[in-house]
Amino acid sequence: MALWNEKPTPATAGSAVPPSPPPERSLPERNTSDPALAVSPRRPTPKTSSEGGESVIAANLTIEGKIEGSGNVRIAGRFKGDVRIDGNFNIEPGAHLTGQVLASIVVVGGELQGNIESAKRVDVQEGGVIVGDVKAGSITVAAGSRMRGHVEFGWEDEKVKMKPGLVSGAG
Repeated sequence: MALWNEKPTPATAGSAVPPSPPPERSLPERNTSDPALAVSPRRPTPKTSSEGGESVIAANLTIEGKIEGSGNVRIAGRFKGDVRIDGNFNIEPGAHLTGQVLASIVVVGGELQGNIESAKRVDVQEGGVIVGDVKAGSITVAAGSRMRGHVEFGWEDEKVKMKPGLVSGAG
């Protein structure tokens, strides 16, 4: 099937050999009986936060510095430095981070040597290791994970408000 309307030119109109039609393009046959090979007509859009997507430090990379900004960050390699982001932070199994972390949601599947500050939620996965202090709204610790440090969770980040009339340290 041609995608254009071809009109004969004066040079080809009187020639003895008619012009050959352009070759038709066909798609390779697909095995649609196997659900694993079925191709959907439209791919779903990856879910990323509206802050700017996800940045990845690959497993074969070692980086030293600092990470600041908005968006989600996933580390699969080695990183030495502080991480301060408005988004989620994920340390993949086998990854290693030495530094402080300030992020909304922190998932530790690898190893973190440093503190987690003011996170809404911290998830320590099986095999995850934290050597440092954690301060979060909530924390989930999977069996098989390890931690050495001080943990505070369930407290508001602001100073604890006291009821009127109560004075601490009075005496």
